[in-house]
Amino acid sequence: MSWFRALKDTTRSGLTVERKRLEPLIALRGAAGLAIVVAVSLTLFGPAVAAGSAFGAFQAAIATFQRSWRPRPELALASGASLGISTFLGYLTGSHLVLFLPLLAVWTFLAGLSWAAGPTIGIIASSNVAMMLVTITLPTTIGEAAGHAAMMVFGGLVQATLVILFPVRRWGAHRDALADALAAEADYARRLRHDPVAEFDPAPLMLARNAAALTPRQARTRPAQLHGTRGLAERIRPVLASLADPAVGVPAEGPERDRVRELLAAAGSILDAAARAIRHGTPVDLPSGAIAAFRTPDTGAILSGPAQRAATRLGSLLRDVVETAGGVPEREPAPWKRVTTGAGLRDRLSPSRRGPDRPAPPDRPARPLSRPTLLQLVPVAVRAIRREARPGSPILRHATRVSTVAVAGYLIGNALPFGHGYWAPMSAVMVMRPDFSQTYSRAVARFGGTLVGVALATAVVQLAHPGTGLSATLAVLCAGLMYLLMRTGQLAAQACVAAYVVFLLGMGGQTWDQTVPERVVLTLVGGLLAMLAYALYPAWETPRLRTRLADWLVALGAYAAVVVDHYAHPAGKACPDVREALLKARDAHIAWQDAAARARTEPVRHRGLSNAAADDAAHALHHLGRVAMLMEAHLPERDATPVPAAAALADALRAATRDGARAIRERRVPGWKPVREALDAWDGEGVPDRVVRRGAGMLVETLEELSDALDTVAPPMTLKPAEKPDGPQHP
Repeated sequence: MSWFRALKDTTRSGLTVERKRLEPLIALRGAAGLAIVVAVSLTLFGPAVAAGSAFGAFQAAIATFQRSWRPRPELALASGASLGISTFLGYLTGSHLVLFLPLLAVWTFLAGLSWAAGPTIGIIASSNVAMMLVTITLPTTIGEAAGHAAMMVFGGLVQATLVILFPVRRWGAHRDALADALAAEADYARRLRHDPVAEFDPAPLMLARNAAALTPRQARTRPAQLHGTRGLAERIRPVLASLADPAVGVPAEGPERDRVRELLAAAGSILDAAARAIRHGTPVDLPSGAIAAFRTPDTGAILSGPAQRAATRLGSLLRDVVETAGGVPEREPAPWKRVTTGAGLRDRLSPSRRGPDRPAPPDRPARPLSRPTLLQLVPVAVRAIRREARPGSPILRHATRVSTVAVAGYLIGNALPFGHGYWAPMSAVMVMRPDFSQTYSRAVARFGGTLVGVALATAVVQLAHPGTGLSATLAVLCAGLMYLLMRTGQLAAQACVAAYVVFLLGMGGQTWDQTVPERVVLTLVGGLLAMLAYALYPAWETPRLRTRLADWLVALGAYAAVVVDHYAHPAGKACPDVREALLKARDAHIAWQDAAARARTEPVRHRGLSNAAADDAAHALHHLGRVAMLMEAHLPERDATPVPAAAALADALRAATRDGARAIRERRVPGWKPVREALDAWDGEGVPDRVVRRGAGMLVETLEELSDALDTVAPPMTLKPAEKPDGPQHP
């Protein structure tokens, strides 16, 4: 992508206002907390301290809006306390440039490194630096600075108290994450009716897994609807794929396929009903047609073998999902009348109650994942930062960029004849992110929003000439509007922030003509510094795409190998090593998706991996993971007959995918000769189950598809003659 097109796309992204679901009650709560802090500060300390201490409550409310699974009061307290510490340290050195600049550089560098611990911590740390640059100009004595910092901590405490006293959808984000996962699987079931090998994006399942990690207090108080449903959703996906895939299920056409399509449509309806119940905290209302599809005994007469087992397993899992989504605790019996009306739940969703079609006992709910408390998070964050403090790390490059720009912006702002030079580094710190597209789009949005917000606020000031009380009221209204529109895009949020700052500083006695012109110019200077810094010292994702692809291949190879090895050593359905390998493969998949999305917006030419080749390679790896998932859905029971040749194939898969990943990093086409030889040896011993043999063959086919995809890369990838893979080769 050229620079012109990249700048055009990022500008359009920054100026876009999206239609999002607004949350007025949460915005009102944040504005109320800010109003309380401003009123108390005006009463006790006067306008100057109130103008600065308001930033504590303002920033604490913003922290509660972040997409984090931690309790909102913890976020508000952490934001207020950290901002108070930053402000007090900044004031101690603010009057001495030789002391303040090193502090600013170190503080900003640490804030940049904090992105390694997660975006929420990174945003809070960056905002603390930006707010510190503003607030240190307001107090005049150490005592006032200490009181000023204490009021910022008080602002965080007020916001945390309001969150506790007036909870608004306390578990709303967790409910939405789990409901989105079930809704994604419902959509997947419907797509499988028309495309039996449809791809599935694991992002909703990974998001639900992140949401399921709870602190000890959260684990004791979470709603019953959030118990165990995620683990059931994880097990439904491979069953859906196994039921639909013609390679291991039923033929592509005929009465069996029609029956499978009917079951998939019914599964989609049931999953959607469960998702709605979890999202809104209401009982499950199942469509009668979907229940009838699983209740009819025709399934056992039409389907047989693996397809029948998958249909029976799907009915059992859907039954358990509906029981859990109905809000019934695990220790109590689950009377179906608590969810809907009619016969018992097992009778309504089970294909049959007799003979081999009888469903398996309900799955035990997954235990909640542990999330560290705030104090336990400190060593976790330190370890994450140490991992990123290495040459070539994007986080380290971001920390270097943002600290350099902050110091340079502060010096430039002080050198310009405007006053209030801190606005230049503040703007730069607020817009800079570890990736290119966010940095540039936020810079454009901040400047555009500043123009709009300053123009509107200036018009109000000129017409109304507000005093201290009216300025404080207008500042609170602008903050509340920003909370309301925060998720619609950066342009609207930055416009509200600009107006908020004008009214807030006006409350402190600064007139509009002292703030407006310099704010516009210095905001432009800060944005240009941020954009120039990324252009001169970038952290492009495009050159790292081959490494991301290789990591994904290794993770998928390990997952497939573990699954295949269990056919040689049957251990039943519950296999922790399979689960661990699957999660690593999903993490690598998400890392590849994020990297590919960022690379498409970068003004960098590809280096041996074009967009077309990347898409084809990703498609092949999608199918590799799908085949391994199909084989996982049919793992043998403990008393099944072992397949000794599967162990050799598993070892070959591990070794070949590691060698293939090395070849991808070195811009060579991987070869799969050891895997094909292991599969040929397996054929010589005979395979008792066609699902096993067909799945193993599909694994090799997808690996060869990967080689074909990479063989189209320009410039041509080199390959030794002995490693030349079979199949068509494209120059």
